[in-house]
Amino acid sequence: MLSKLGALQKSKQNLSLKDIAQDEDYWFQIRHAYSIDRNHINLNSGSVSPAPKVVQKAMNDYLTIRNMSPSLYIDEIIYPHKENVRRRLAQMFGCDIEELAIVRNTNEGMQTVQLGLDLQKGDEVLTTTQDYPNMLNAWEQRVRRDGIRLKKVPYKTPPDDMTDLVNLFKRNISSKTKVIMFCHITYTTGQIFPVKEICEFARKKGITTIVDGAHAFAHFPFKVDDLGCDFYATSLHKWLNAPIGSGFLYARKNRIKDVWSLMASTEAQKDNIRKFEVIGTAPIANIAAITEAVAFNKGIGIDRKAARLRYLKNTWMNHVKELDRVKLYTSFDAEQSCGIGALKIDGIGAMDLTNILKDRYKIHIRPRFVPGEFECIRVTPNLFTTMDDIYYFSDAIQKIIAKS
Repeated sequence: MLSKLGALQKSKQNLSLKDIAQDEDYWFQIRHAYSIDRNHINLNSGSVSPAPKVVQKAMNDYLTIRNMSPSLYIDEIIYPHKENVRRRLAQMFGCDIEELAIVRNTNEGMQTVQLGLDLQKGDEVLTTTQDYPNMLNAWEQRVRRDGIRLKKVPYKTPPDDMTDLVNLFKRNISSKTKVIMFCHITYTTGQIFPVKEICEFARKKGITTIVDGAHAFAHFPFKVDDLGCDFYATSLHKWLNAPIGSGFLYARKNRIKDVWSLMASTEAQKDNIRKFEVIGTAPIANIAAITEAVAFNKGIGIDRKAARLRYLKNTWMNHVKELDRVKLYTSFDAEQSCGIGALKIDGIGAMDLTNILKDRYKIHIRPRFVPGEFECIRVTPNLFTTMDDIYYFSDAIQKIIAKS
């Protein structure tokens, strides 16, 4: 598949990003890389994405080899591949290999830092009401256990511009603020945050920054130098299309020592990024197959991928934006959004709309709820999504409104 992908890329190398995003012949070939059930339409790649066939094969091969002689093959043959995986991920992210730990998901990476930082009673953590519930729960536990303070602030969705999000944090810090945590791109509506501006401001104030990158890595192009954060975690089974149960944690090298590992590590590992990987027996087949996902994405190009995802999202949003009772919670601005979009139909709850789309139209999406603020459905297409899928979804929204 990768050799075919290379030939396909070469044949299209002179096309602009706009042209490649709309080249249905090109994406028709990419779709063949996936083993997709076409009897329903999957518009929820935001939770867990399918892995391409080449990644599935690699993981299955490693599973077979592992079971030939587990102790020998895991410890002495497959496990050393982990350092190659670390190298390839670090290269793609743009960080030092000694700053990247391989974990099982964003939750594990984020909560390693959240629960491992030394915070004292009265210290304040600043975040938003649209950060991921599990991360908010981790801070709430520290509120109960350690007496820290948690401040969650709402914001206009979507904001008028990115400056509003920078000012959101500037307005709400206090002399007690020790940590700012926020999403690179939100799980609710796909809002992209101006990470570097927020992190630069925080560093000048001596405030630690933790960024939830669950939906960002391999979704649109960026490197760690574009972020400037102290800590960053992501799930690789979302937009990288790696095996389910894979992710990484980035820690700025001089901050590794400031975080206790989630599971016990030795004093000698205090400055070693690998202390965050001490979990006992690990799912090594998942880890070893990550390299195939990296190669697959590099073969396409993250810039081309992002252009296609934006095109898909903008297409359905343009088709529904003028419909009666529809409210969009995602900006058309390319700086503020990529492949994720969110909408609400007045008079129909998000859960009800989810069920109607699933039962009546065989379309799979996810409802999202921000208590006390709004609810919506989140729509996340992927590289295997066809324009027919997008038009079918748009037409379904129109028919639902008409019938209700």
